[in-house]
Amino acid sequence: MNETIETILSKYPNAKRDALIPILQDVQEVEGHLSVEAVAHIGKYLNLPASKIYGVATFYNQFRFETLGKYHIQICRGTACHVKGSAKLLDAFKRELKIEAGRTTRDGMFSLEVVACIGACGLAPVISVNGEVHAGVVPDKVKSILKMYREKDANNE
Repeated sequence: MNETIETILSKYPNAKRDALIPILQDVQEVEGHLSVEAVAHIGKYLNLPASKIYGVATFYNQFRFETLGKYHIQICRGTACHVKGSAKLLDAFKRELKIEAGRTTRDGMFSLEVVACIGACGLAPVISVNGEVHAGVVPDKVKSILKMYREKDANNE
């Protein structure tokens, strides 16, 4: 991994703090997430404490500290989805997957993310799984949705 990070950092000679976000974006694009080791390495290169890097990375929703699951579930929490019950939907996914939002299941199968808006307000409440939008999702549908993706995985679809 250090070679990968070194390659990325070499694109930013004499970088200062203003290069932090593009560096974090590049590392996450290649590595899939921001690891403790990557943050330490970037901090050393930019002469910034890890706490400052974490402060920036946790401020922006685009950064994550775990690799995404094979099936990345995004729960819309925009106004229309909220009004139509997306909070209960989120609770149902958390309960079934036994993870909190922003986490990935131990088997690496599912990751769960809360997003501000998917842009399908007329179909609320909606979720997206790897970009596939599911409309009118209610808590009672959560088990069947997860089952469908588990079966897809078992059939190598």
